[in-house]
Amino acid sequence: MWEAFRDHLEVLWAAVIALVIVAALTPAVGGMARLLGVVDNPGGRRINRRPIPRLGGLAMFLGFLVPSLAFLDLTRELRGILLGAAVATTVGAIDDFRGLPWLPKLAGQVAAAAIPTAFGVWVDHFTLPFVGVHTLSPWVGIPLTVVWILAIMNMVNFLDGLDGLAAGVCGIAGGTFSVVALSLGKVGPAVVSAAICGVCIGFLRHNFYPARIFMGDSGAMLLGFVLAAVSVQGLLKTAATVALAFPLLVLAVPILDTSFVVLKRLKYGQPIYAADRSHFHHRFLNIGFSQRRAAVTIWAWVAVLAAAALATRFIPFREHGNWHTGSTIAVGLIAFVALAASVYMVYLLEIVKLANPYIKRRLAEERRRQDAEQTRLSA
Repeated sequence: MWEAFRDHLEVLWAAVIALVIVAALTPAVGGMARLLGVVDNPGGRRINRRPIPRLGGLAMFLGFLVPSLAFLDLTRELRGILLGAAVATTVGAIDDFRGLPWLPKLAGQVAAAAIPTAFGVWVDHFTLPFVGVHTLSPWVGIPLTVVWILAIMNMVNFLDGLDGLAAGVCGIAGGTFSVVALSLGKVGPAVVSAAICGVCIGFLRHNFYPARIFMGDSGAMLLGFVLAAVSVQGLLKTAATVALAFPLLVLAVPILDTSFVVLKRLKYGQPIYAADRSHFHHRFLNIGFSQRRAAVTIWAWVAVLAAAALATRFIPFREHGNWHTGSTIAVGLIAFVALAASVYMVYLLEIVKLANPYIKRRLAEERRRQDAEQTRLSA
């Protein structure tokens, strides 16, 4: 693997250049957002206690675009990803400016998700363990790809509710995708993923608590779009038997977060696009975690799942139909740690109804605090 990085230093340079561009441009973008009045004001479901400028996604897009154009040939697939990323960022920026209704916003997201499929970025085949290669017709593969990209865009958008959270999670995902794609001989997707990793690290310089700028929908939709598209281009369309597990494992936290929230809204008859405070990061805050601790805890959860994905790729536990005992035990232990961490998080956050006295005590304290604050304001 080190030889692959040595032979393709453009992967590392893409991350470094993206990091530098975003770290340098973000303050200027934040100043422009303040002048234009594009800020998140405190109140409602907002956690910030002072006005924070949005539109960080504009700096992130430039940080992603420059190394992609510098180190890659402008192939048909890359043109589709870049054009789709531009549309996703533009739709998000318009929403940051004006607050788009959900239907026009969804239409813009669908348009962005459909663009790469017109340039050949869609799942035409994937490999399943014990089954082999499974080919999909365009009538099935293209709609599935659009749904996948659309889903990840919105999942990252939902995740962006805590200082540094979405940037950290997407940075881990981008770095993991880059390593896996390069190991599969997919240099283009590796460079694109590395650029996203660098973008996120550079943005965290200004976005980690206390945040001086938010990425806004422009940044969240950019990150979700690129991660979804590159997972199709660089991971799913391979002969690797565990390729399907890579994006599902690495993106498991935003997938779980969105799934639980949507199911809860459906259960209580609420619109699935309505904002609330039932996401994982809200639950962490409700049980007394600080913003820093909540973000870092979720990063650690994502990192453990990413390590499980990397283990399935790089530890040769099964070759040519033969199982290797030591490697299988190692992969099994890593998988157990990832599963145990996920089960613990589900219990800790009381995502399913379990008797967790610590959670109940903290929630009762939070309700009493809110009632006292409401009484004080009414007096």
